[in-house]
Amino acid sequence: MIGKSRHPEDEQAPGLATDIVGQGCGVLRHSPSPGPYVHLRYAPPPDLAPWVEHFWIERWSFSDATPQTREMLPHPAVHLVFAPNRSRIYGVQLRRFVRELRGSGCILGAKFHPGAFFPFFCRPVGDIANGSIPVAEVFAHASDAEAEVLGARGDRAMVHAAANFLRGSTPARDSKVELARDAVRQVVEDPALTRVGDLMQRLRMTERALQRLFFAYVGASPRWVIKRYRTYEALERLADARGVMLSDLAQDLGYFDQAHFTNDFRRLTGHPPARYAGTGTGRTVSQLQRRQGTSD
Repeated sequence: MIGKSRHPEDEQAPGLATDIVGQGCGVLRHSPSPGPYVHLRYAPPPDLAPWVEHFWIERWSFSDATPQTREMLPHPAVHLVFAPNRSRIYGVQLRRFVRELRGSGCILGAKFHPGAFFPFFCRPVGDIANGSIPVAEVFAHASDAEAEVLGARGDRAMVHAAANFLRGSTPARDSKVELARDAVRQVVEDPALTRVGDLMQRLRMTERALQRLFFAYVGASPRWVIKRYRTYEALERLADARGVMLSDLAQDLGYFDQAHFTNDFRRLTGHPPARYAGTGTGRTVSQLQRRQGTSD
């Protein structure tokens, strides 16, 4: 469900890039592609790995009359995006948003690890949540870098140019980066972690200290991060062909009851869980898909 992979079409070495579709990109739903579209991820070089989770390239060619609409539920990450005449740094987007692609285009982004953008920014990352700023506000020579990255021939050359640009501004190591990254990693890897208090105990931090760490380094509150990743888990399980009972799912995700889970899920995704999965409430996904002849 996270995505599908295929080999890129240019000169990439095997295994260097992966074509991703689905919740791995924070995509909830998207209309059928009206033309060629690709989203590729590239691992960073080792010297940038402490800061950058991956580089990504998005390329499409649609007619203006037939755009593609995508509903997104973003991950808690800061992205540096090179786009023609509009390169920007995007803070953590706390809400679901709808994105429309039309015409033709190619953009490159760098997704920072949770916590890893703060040493570049030297300000609380929460200050740019739900917003964006020009790249030039953080990095020198941003316009030259935009021209070099987007003017490069081939994906590997674009990634190489973006990596060189970041190397020129690599900050000193910050111990709190690894602390913030580890905190988010624990939320991601442990579905049983559903309470802020659980995270406080694991990190041996007070609630105030944890809140300050997350606002400065992650850009969202601990509670928000936990709810976001538990929502991703709900999306995965709702799409599982083996089926899931909504009451069981709500309990597993730490909700008091199914109603609270349904309200949260609707607020975050725009759809109640039963409708998102294409089911009726109270039956398993697989049972109703077989009855209705549908699949998600």
